[in-house]
Amino acid sequence: MNVDFTSPTLNLSADASEAVNYRRDPRNYITQLFAAQLPVVKTGFFNVYMSQGVMVNPHWHTNADELVVVITGEVVTSVFNPYTQKLISYQLKPGQVSQFPKGWFHWLVSLTDNTFIMTIFDVPTPDVVYASDFLRFIPKEVAERAYCVNPEEFAKAVAPITQSVILGPPVNCGNSGIPSDSMQQQSPQYMSSPYPGLRTEPQTEFFSQSPYGADNLYPYEANLNCW
Repeated sequence: MNVDFTSPTLNLSADASEAVNYRRDPRNYITQLFAAQLPVVKTGFFNVYMSQGVMVNPHWHTNADELVVVITGEVVTSVFNPYTQKLISYQLKPGQVSQFPKGWFHWLVSLTDNTFIMTIFDVPTPDVVYASDFLRFIPKEVAERAYCVNPEEFAKAVAPITQSVILGPPVNCGNSGIPSDSMQQQSPQYMSSPYPGLRTEPQTEFFSQSPYGADNLYPYEANLNCW
């Protein structure tokens, strides 16, 4: 979108808390600021609020690099490097950051209550592809042929995924083990974003690899295994 910087009505300010992208429950939700809220902006970001054990579910971006900045709380970020075929995980505290390159599959988990992070993009309207959609739309016959898995078991495993799941586990997951004062079902008004396509490495001294080991990246792993 072209912006007239000489216009007397030029707007250079917006409220990043007004546009809700997704709400899992009252303590776990995402707000956003992109070009629709502030046409002059050349970047954009999500504000993500999470309780302990809640995660930003696996996904990737087809057109944007992403920078995660921890404001409060603590998270573990994970990203799959397609070149080295390795999973890279960092445990981050306030003031620390990690980068998700464009097209790389990634997710993150909150280790504390009252976690607040910003995820900043290098484009004003990033695309998002959710693994939940990828899984729920793979025909069981394709899964069998591609991976030699039992088609009926695959279909049963992914059956609970009936919509895009952005912050997980879903509030109706019976064994989530995540406390909440007033868990609520996802409201339809928060299930889609107004933007098309947007629904809804060397280690430095500032980063630490996950202390839980390659086979147990998260201390709440058992509670997150809802499907």
